[in-house]
Formats: sequence, structure tokens, C-alpha cells
Amino acid sequence: MLTIAFTDGTVRPWDDDEAKRIFWHSSAHLMAEAIEALYPGAKFGVGPAVETGFYYDVDLGDRQITDADLKAIEDKMTALARSKETFERTEVSKADAMKYFKEKGDPYKCELIEDLEDGTITFYKNGNFTDLCRGPHVKHTDDIKAIKLTAIAGAYWKGDQEREQLTRIYGVTFPKKSMLDEYLLVLEEAKKRDHRKLGKEMELFTFSSRVGLGLPLWLPRGAQMRYTMEAFLRRKQAEIGYLPVVTPHIGSKDLYVTSGHYAKYGKDSFQPIHTPQEGEEYMLKPMNCPHHCEIFRSAPRSYRDLPLRFAEFGTVYRYEQSGELHGLTRVRGFTQDDAHLFCRPDQLQEEFEKVIDLILYVFKTLKFDKFLAQVSLRDPNNKEKYIGSDENWAKAEQAIIDAAANKGLDTVVELGEAAFYGPKLDFMVKDAIGRKWQLGTIQVDYNLPERFQLEYTDADGSKQRPVMIHRAPFGSIERFTAVLLEHTAGHLPLWLAPDQVKILPISEKYAEYAEKVCNSLKNSEIRASVDARNETLGKRIREISLLRVPVLLIVGEKEQTDGAVSVRREGADQGTMTIDKFIEYFKAAVTEELS
Repeated sequence: MLTIAFTDGTVRPWDDDEAKRIFWHSSAHLMAEAIEALYPGAKFGVGPAVETGFYYDVDLGDRQITDADLKAIEDKMTALARSKETFERTEVSKADAMKYFKEKGDPYKCELIEDLEDGTITFYKNGNFTDLCRGPHVKHTDDIKAIKLTAIAGAYWKGDQEREQLTRIYGVTFPKKSMLDEYLLVLEEAKKRDHRKLGKEMELFTFSSRVGLGLPLWLPRGAQMRYTMEAFLRRKQAEIGYLPVVTPHIGSKDLYVTSGHYAKYGKDSFQPIHTPQEGEEYMLKPMNCPHHCEIFRSAPRSYRDLPLRFAEFGTVYRYEQSGELHGLTRVRGFTQDDAHLFCRPDQLQEEFEKVIDLILYVFKTLKFDKFLAQVSLRDPNNKEKYIGSDENWAKAEQAIIDAAANKGLDTVVELGEAAFYGPKLDFMVKDAIGRKWQLGTIQVDYNLPERFQLEYTDADGSKQRPVMIHRAPFGSIERFTAVLLEHTAGHLPLWLAPDQVKILPISEKYAEYAEKVCNSLKNSEIRASVDARNETLGKRIREISLLRVPVLLIVGEKEQTDGAVSVRREGADQGTMTIDKFIEYFKAAVTEELS
């Protein structure tokens, strides 16, 4: 097992997430050293590790770095790494730290130091480069054996569009060259699986600058896929006692002030819509939960009524900076498969575990069989970020920990990843090429019921607060679609494919028979269509392959005579079947996928 030694005295296996984070953050320092050597006077923002490597935000003044410059930076990094520089830690007073970076002429570091407390500041030095950093790092730069700079982007300082725009340089490093080679192969595979590419080929969705950035338009085939996903979850939810609700796309600003969302996320939301006639303020809905709280409040509730499970495919709107938008994974308008469960405290554990069962059913059906459950708790050293009492937080966190244990989930605890109103159980899924995605979340909330003064009448006639569970198995339809496309390379399950069957007559003579077959399939609720274009059979098959239609039926003279079809599924010949036999075969395959 490959292990890495760090400056804090720990030795960790490379597969450990924290080991990779420290390794990649050390690599960001190495890249900054190389950039400073090649571009004297460069100013540096922040250089964190990210899930697939690292980046550093750099201000080069009037100079521009292009993709062509990355090779020179890589070569300089390699030379510096081979010189086996050590990472040296120094404790520095706030005054000395500020003096150092002022003399160096690095205003971004000075601004960061302003927010730090004296006595907590440390520098790390490697070679001729000194950085403001808590550490730790790898012991020596020569632990970094393989280097690849992957992309250049623009980034506003502190994410503020009113501030300076810096150059963000991304990279990835490994302790062995073979690991980089494997990673580059995965990158090539990821390009083939890019959901934006697949979405275009499969005619699922598009974007229009006239409609607006980050606002997807679902084409007929994509809309069919989306409706099928929604119908799948609606059926399952109906079986286990969820009640459908529908809420508007806007809400009064006061609603989100009450919930706390405006104070927490107001800057990230679309700004209020003013009504000059009435002097009212409305907002595009950033969250569904406040609306569902008001539905609970709309009628008296008894302890006998609980749990109440309100479910909605609710579209919400969040403002994302244009540079952060990415296909369907980062958009400004998206639909959550949202539900909010209102229950008595004694029902919380059972209800939470039932939601886990539902999410596991969704993952099993869609073949997401590798995942980790992340118990996302509040940061005990930064409680001002959260609302509610310590007592309620303790109860909510323990409920999640117990439910995950009862279900035998493989879990990891992350402090500081809770929602501002409650802890979460987040499902981190690995796709077919090993990338991690957050899909599915369950949250326990004692605080919104308090803020909205929700209550029910208990058996003794007293008024009590319900506990609220927020949950979304998909998370959002848009993001889930993107991940599913990349996971399957567009080869969707038979039940979910927009076009399940395409019928190809060998020539025009058999077009009428092809239509007869198509009508029989449609009458059996199979999504089928005929491609009788005046093109060769080979060309039609090649073009249909881009749509990832899972089943092709070829019909010619023999099939017409026998009342049959020649079946290909995912390119594999399944032989010839009568129409009735094919329908039976198809239904059995779908049943197996959904069982």
C-alpha cells in the first residue's frame, strides 16, 4: 500500500481522502512557486485542494496565461519537485505577516490576514516561495512525481463580481507516473461521457442565450425521460403514503425572512420583485420547504394525522455566477424531487429509516451500487452559522447517526457540512469511472417548525411542535439526469429510455408493416417509432446509435410474412420473434429492471 508522510508527523495511505487533500494542496504551493519564478511580481489569491486536484488564483497584471503556457509551468514544477525542497512551517505574528506581504506587494494575502486572529497565523516555505497557510504538507516536494495542469479559467476574487478577476489554474498530481497515466485515461473517458455532449447527440436538452444562462430547455425526448423519472418516483411515493402538493414559483420575501433562507442565502438568490401598486416584495422561489410549512399550517393537525408527507416536484431558482454554470449540473433553475415529512418526535427514527429505504431503492433501480453515506454535522466551533438550540441539534444529529447505523450504511462524518437549520445524511455516489457525486439527501429539522410556529394537538390536548424531515432522493432532476447520463454513457435502462424501440423497414415496401408493428407496441405502452427514411439501413442504424435507442427491430419480407421482427438490443442480435413474443420479452425485461 502506497503511503505518504506529512509535516504534521502523520503517515497516511494514498487512498485516504485527507492524504489526497494535503498532497494536492502541497502541489498548489509548488505550482505557485513555479509561477512566481516564471512570472516575477505575480500576486496570489487562494490555492486549495479540490476533489480532483487543486487550483491557484493568480493575478498576473497585464500578462495572460494561455493553454500554451501550461507546459512551461509543468516543466518548472517538475524541476522544483526534483530538487527535494522541504516544506518549512513558521509561526508568525499578525503584524509580521502583514508586513511581509505588504513588502512583497501581495494585497490578496494582506486581505486574508486581516480576518485572522493573532497567534493563529503560520507560513509555509518551499524553496523561494513563502505562503500564508495552516498546513500540513508533504515533507518534501519530490513526493510529487507526476504533474498535469488541466485547465485555465477566470475567477472573481472572493467570488464577488465587483472585485478583481484573477486567473485560476487547475492541476492534478500523483506520487507515481502510472497513476497520472490512469487518470488521463479516465479524463478521456469522461469527455466521451460528458452529459452536455450526450444531451446534444441524444436530443435531450439545449440552452439558449435568449432564454438566459443556466436555464435548460428540455427537448421532446428529454422531456419524455424526465416525465418517466418523475412517474417512477411518484408511483413509489404513493405506495408509501406521500401526498402530492403544488406550490407557486414565487413567494413573499417575508416567507424567506421567516424561514431564515433570506438571511443565509439572500445574496445567492434572485433579488426581490417589487410590485409598485401594492408596495409588496416577492422572490423567485429558492426553496420549497417554507411553502410546505405553510401547507401544514393551513389546517388544525392532530397527533393522529402524523406523519404527514408532502411531496412536490418543485422548481426553484438560485443565482449562480455565469462562470460557475455547467450544463445540467450547475444551473439557475432546477426541479427538486422535494418532500417534507412532519412527524411526532417518537416517529422520527422510523420515518428517517423509511426515507433511507426509498433512496436505496432508487439507487438500486438505477444501478448506483457504490456509495458512501456522509453524516453532515454542524461545526461545534462555528455555531453562529446555524440556527436553533444545542439541545435540538443534539437530538437531530443523534437521530441521523442511529438511523444510519440501524441500516448498516457505510458512513463518514463531516463537521461543518450541515444545513443551517439541521444536520443531513448525504449520499456520495461513485459513477462507472470512479468519480464521486452527491446525490440524495435527508435532513432533520427542529428549527423551521419553531420559526413557522407549527403545532399539532397531542393525545393529552397539549400543543406540540412536529419534527420536520427534508428529503430528495434525486436531489434535482437536472443534476441527477447529468450524472445518470455520464454513469451510463447514455445507455439508459430500458424503462427510462425516451425512445425504447425504433423499427427499421429494410425498404419502403415494408414501411406499412413497420407501422403495424409500431401500433401494436404503442397499444402495449411501449415507446416506439418507425424510421423509414430513404437511406441505407446501415446509415440509419449508425444515426440511431447516437440517440442510444436500446432496441432496434428490423423488418423485411421474411418478418412481414411471419408476422415477426428481428430484434437487436444494445447492438446484440436477440433473434427473430413474433410481435406478441417480443412484447412479452420487452415487458419481462422492464419488470426485471424495476424489481
